[in-house]
Amino acid sequence: MVKKIVILGAAGRDFHNFNVVFRNNPEYRVVAFLQTQIPGIAGRRYPPALAGELYPDGIPILSMEYLEEVVKAYNVEEAFLSYSDLTYEELGRVLSRVVGLGLDFKIMGPKETMIESSRPVIAVTGVKTGAGKSSVSREIAGILVNKGFRVGVVRHPMPYGNLEEMVVQKFKTFEDLDKYKATIEEREEYEHYIRMGLPVYAGVDYGKLLRIVEKENNIILWDGGNNDWPFYRPDYMITVADALRPGIEVKSFPGEVNLKLADAVIINKVDQAKPGAVDTIKKNIVEVNPKAKISLAESEVAVDKPELVEGKRVLVIEDSPTVTHGGAPYAAGYVAAKKYGGEPVDPRPYATEFFKKIYSEYPHMGPVLPSTGYTKEQLKELEETINRVPADTVILGTPSDITRLIKINKPIVRVSFRVKIVEGPSIEELIDEFLEKAKAKIE
Repeated sequence: MVKKIVILGAAGRDFHNFNVVFRNNPEYRVVAFLQTQIPGIAGRRYPPALAGELYPDGIPILSMEYLEEVVKAYNVEEAFLSYSDLTYEELGRVLSRVVGLGLDFKIMGPKETMIESSRPVIAVTGVKTGAGKSSVSREIAGILVNKGFRVGVVRHPMPYGNLEEMVVQKFKTFEDLDKYKATIEEREEYEHYIRMGLPVYAGVDYGKLLRIVEKENNIILWDGGNNDWPFYRPDYMITVADALRPGIEVKSFPGEVNLKLADAVIINKVDQAKPGAVDTIKKNIVEVNPKAKISLAESEVAVDKPELVEGKRVLVIEDSPTVTHGGAPYAAGYVAAKKYGGEPVDPRPYATEFFKKIYSEYPHMGPVLPSTGYTKEQLKELEETINRVPADTVILGTPSDITRLIKINKPIVRVSFRVKIVEGPSIEELIDEFLEKAKAKIE
C-alpha cells in the first residue's frame, strides 16, 4: 500500500531528502512540503520537472500552520522531519504535535541521505547557527588553495526563488548573485568566497550538482548551514562549537549529531567566553565523542572605519539566521560595536510591521536588526526600518553588502571576523590529517 506522507522542512533539507529517498519511490506519496523558519516563502509548488513522474502536478509547498488541515484532508500517515537548527525542546514540540495527530514521526539519518563522492570531501558544520562556522570554512579554503588544489565550495541549500531556475547554481561573480536573484541570506554565505576567487555551488538537486562539482574541482568543501549534517559523505568533518553558548552543543538537533560525527571540534570565540564555559564544552565533547580532536579558537573581529564607531550611536545589523532561528541574541556586529566604543541603538521601537513580527517570534534577540529580506517587500521594510533608526552609523555585521539591494541614509561600517586557533591542532594540521585520510581519492 502507498503511504501518504508530509515532509516538514525549511526549503533545503526537505527537498534533498525528497530527491534522494522519495522522488522515484512508489511506496510513498508526498502530499505536501510543510515549511517553517523562512518567512513568506510558502504557497509555492515543487515543480513537476523536479518532482518526477510520480508527481505530474508537482507538490504543494505550504506553511507548517496547515499541518492539521493537510493531515485531515489527505489522510496522512507519516511525517518526516527534514529541517534543523532546533533545540531539543523545539524538536519535542514538533514531535508531540505530529504524534498527537495520530501520525508516525520519522527522521532520516546520514546513512540514508548522504551522497558518496568520488572526490575528497571535507565538511564544516556547527552545533548551532552562529557558532562561527563560515570563518573556519574560509580558512580551510584558503589553505587548500595555497596547497595547489582546485576547491569547489558547496553550500547548504537556500532555494527561496523559482525552483526550476535553481536546480544547480554556480556563483563566481557578484553578477551571478544578481542573475540568480540571490537573497541577503544567500549573499551572506557566498560573497566572501567570491572575493577569494572561489566558485560556490548550490541549488535544489544535489545529486546533479555533485557531478558538476566533481568535474570542475579536485576537492570539495562542504560549507554546511542551519547546523545540518552534510548532504555529501565527508572524508573528514570539522564541527564548530560556540563558547558563548556552553551546553547548546548537547541540547540542539542536529548539533549534537554533528558533534558525534566530527573528526575534530573547534570551540570558537573562547576570547569572549564566560569563566568555565570552555571547560563545560570540552567535557561535553569528550562525553559525546572522545575520539574527536579539540582546538580552541578566538574570533578576531575588526571594522573598516573605527572612527565612525567610537562614541557614536550605532545601528547593528546582524545576519538573520544567527539571531532568528539560530537563537543568538547578537553576533559579530554587536561585538564590534562594543569593542570599538559604539553605543548600540535599539531598533525595535522603529521596526515596521514585518520586523515587529520577527521580534515577536524571536524574543531572545538583543538590540540588533536582523538582515531579513527574502522578498522585495521585505527588503523595502528592511530599508525603511534602517532609515528610521536615529543612529549616526550603521554597522554591517552581516557579511553581505546589502547596499547593493537597498539604500541606506547613514554612513556604513563593515565588520570582518577571522578565526585564530590558540590551543590544540591548527587548521592546517587538521587539513593535513584530512588529506592523508582521503589520499586514495586525490589526483
